[in-house]
Amino acid sequence: MRRTPVDTEKSQKKITRRGLLLGGAQVAMAAVLVGRMRFMQVDQADEYRMLADENRINMRLIPPARGLVFDRKGVLLAGNEQNYSIVLVREDADDPEAVLDRLAKLIWLPPEDRAKALEEMRRRSPFVPVTVAERVSWEDISEVAINAPALPGISPEMGLSRIYPLGADFAHVVGYVGPVSDYDLSLLENPDPLLQIPRFQIGKTGVENKLEAELRGSAGTKRIEVNAVGRVMRELSREEGEPGANVQLTVNHALQNFAEARLAGESAAAVVMDTRNGDILAIASAPSYDPNKFVRGISSRDYNALLEDPYRPLANKTAQGTYPPGSTFKMVTALAALEAGVISLNETVTCRGYLEVSNRRFHCWSRGGHGRVDLVRSLKESCDVYFYELAQRVGIDNIAVMAKKLGLGIRHDLPLSAVAEGLIPTKAWKQEVRGAEWVVGDSINASIGQGFVLTSPLQLAVMSARIASGNAILPRLVRSIDGVEQPVFGAEPLDIDPDNLAAVRQGMYEVVNGNRGTAGSSRIVAEGLQMAGKTGTSQVRNITAAERARGVTRNEDLPWERRDHALFVAYAPAQAPELAVSVVVEHGMGGSTAAAPIARDIMLAALYDDIPPLDAYPSSQRGTIRSRFEAMTLREPLAPSEGRSRA
Repeated sequence: MRRTPVDTEKSQKKITRRGLLLGGAQVAMAAVLVGRMRFMQVDQADEYRMLADENRINMRLIPPARGLVFDRKGVLLAGNEQNYSIVLVREDADDPEAVLDRLAKLIWLPPEDRAKALEEMRRRSPFVPVTVAERVSWEDISEVAINAPALPGISPEMGLSRIYPLGADFAHVVGYVGPVSDYDLSLLENPDPLLQIPRFQIGKTGVENKLEAELRGSAGTKRIEVNAVGRVMRELSREEGEPGANVQLTVNHALQNFAEARLAGESAAAVVMDTRNGDILAIASAPSYDPNKFVRGISSRDYNALLEDPYRPLANKTAQGTYPPGSTFKMVTALAALEAGVISLNETVTCRGYLEVSNRRFHCWSRGGHGRVDLVRSLKESCDVYFYELAQRVGIDNIAVMAKKLGLGIRHDLPLSAVAEGLIPTKAWKQEVRGAEWVVGDSINASIGQGFVLTSPLQLAVMSARIASGNAILPRLVRSIDGVEQPVFGAEPLDIDPDNLAAVRQGMYEVVNGNRGTAGSSRIVAEGLQMAGKTGTSQVRNITAAERARGVTRNEDLPWERRDHALFVAYAPAQAPELAVSVVVEHGMGGSTAAAPIARDIMLAALYDDIPPLDAYPSSQRGTIRSRFEAMTLREPLAPSEGRSRA
């Protein structure tokens, strides 16, 4: 068909419209692309430049500030100090060993720290920072920053490290922190990501360990940009974590310091407890150690010295140590017999210096005997034969029930390491553990705190507080957590006849204040502050019949580790008890000579909340007491006063 001029003109117009539409669409698309490119390349250049090179943006956890620990008066026991460190990220370092070699030329890097860092890098993911050096100076940080191009993967960091301002005073109570170990991680099913931070510190002992969850806090995060050689260019964003909770303990820092100083030179323990609410005011174990050394990295020499010390400074003797309680256990036997009705308050027993049972003699400490003694006198003069007789009448199982009622043989729930349960034996226990029948001799030994019986100084303080108050008081070490007061338990009365308790209290009063009382030389003469207590001396070796025949070897003539333990328990004021105390001096030989004087000094320091005044002591002893206080090394030295009113 032949096209006419009109048809040709129509076709050209149609093509022109299509071309315009297509061209317009192309131009519009190009404009959109150009605009988008400008937006991406100019407006969001920085963001997309980082996204295009993702390996240069790192996410890191920010360790939270660990919660602080205070004493009952608000004095800091565990705090945080600024700490500069140097870390290395393996994936950002071309050759970690070469980088560490260059770093060692700039700052002091001990070979053992270098080896430790390399070993840690092999065990960690390549993107996890590994701490190379801690507690470095600001000058070292500056040196590293200046030479950053030659140290790929290396970056300085600022953080917090634990510090214990009062040093050894609270080492066994607060404990210390240390880097997370593989063993620590193995104990957890779902470990907190914080624990993956190199050398992150967690509680290892004491309150630091038992309240780890409260003290640790939660991690924050930060996004950082690093360049091709691993140098941190800038921080892109930060989200702070939650700091750990602050903990206030019931202890009094000044009393604790006084107790530690008073125990100096001994392997010993002392516990002071408020009889009204169970608050532990002091809980001292001697000798102690500086927990700051463990935080900063204790040397092998220092650590071995602690391990090899026969006085065992690393052990918390107050709660972990268990000892035969000796005659301090006699109140338990007496109350068990009184409650069972097998003896009356005024009934007497004749002591001839020994009791013969099944052709075996059980000796009293007084070879000549005490004659006829009742309950009060038996406690005052610590007659053993009286309690041998009670043991045969009442039986071990009743004694065990009373011991538990008074807080012995119980693992008290305190945030301390290795709180001991002790041992209050029964017939069933011996059959199960020893595979043997209980015999009467076992009961006789147990009646005076020997044989199988084991108690801790903490338990003895609880026993004293319960006898003094008549309530089933429980020990409390944590006063508040983040300002929230912790509950007091044990206000309910003991299920013991008040008359029987009163008789035992009278006996304890006579021990210290009566004529011929075993602790008469440790009495308090300050009006209204008289102390009631009980001495104890527990054997750590068997005395054979042959030795008795030729004469028992004096403690002074034995090696230190074979000498008797010395114990003393007490409460005061006797007429309105506020405080209970227990003291154990390992191998101290005599409760009246070694433990009671220490307990009196600590009790008075607690009652006065200060160095005890000299007029609280018998006049004949004041010169000796003054010299003793002047020789003590206290954190805040104070001179004993000639006369001071009680605060």
